[in-house]
Amino acid sequence: MAKVYDLTGKEVGEIELNAEVFGREFNGGLVHQAVVMQMAAMRQGTSSTKLRGEVRGGGKKPWKQKGTGRARAGSIRSSIWVGGGVTFGPKPRSYAKAMPRKMRRLAIACSLSSKVAANELVVVEGLKFDNIKTKQVVEVVKSFDATDKKVLFITVVGNTNVEKSAANMPKVKVISNMGLNCMDILNANKIILDKEVIGAIEEVLG
Repeated sequence: MAKVYDLTGKEVGEIELNAEVFGREFNGGLVHQAVVMQMAAMRQGTSSTKLRGEVRGGGKKPWKQKGTGRARAGSIRSSIWVGGGVTFGPKPRSYAKAMPRKMRRLAIACSLSSKVAANELVVVEGLKFDNIKTKQVVEVVKSFDATDKKVLFITVVGNTNVEKSAANMPKVKVISNMGLNCMDILNANKIILDKEVIGAIEEVLG
């Protein structure tokens, strides 16, 4: 059982959490693999250099093969010449790594479970704002003694008032249950979970 709070930090009830999602044993190797996959997917992979065949010029032999006293050269675009092509240089590529869906979901469940075990996850009821105001997020964060901590709000899809209210707070991030990921969960010192999304999370991860 987990306690449920309102936005002021007052206890208003309890909720049963699925042990398959919020009570799993932490699997460090699996979570590490998921984090590496996520970080690799964030890489742009746009670095590009020209090979000697792509550099302009160099069609003519700089000087004759023998008799000059200089080292023989076939092109001014050789990789050992200034302005020449690059040997084994980077080319545009994708750094994305594959990971089975079941493993990804299990890694997220392990991450959530670790936060529950560390008492860093709180369930709140009524995580909705009538307007966009940063002060509202500040008050919620203060209610759970997380003013100077990195806070992650997990809420329903399309809760734009909460998202925009926290947009200019560097230590606060808002994601929906559809955007759950290991990096955001593990990076947070306090997770404020909307009671409304627990059912959807347990349905997917359970």
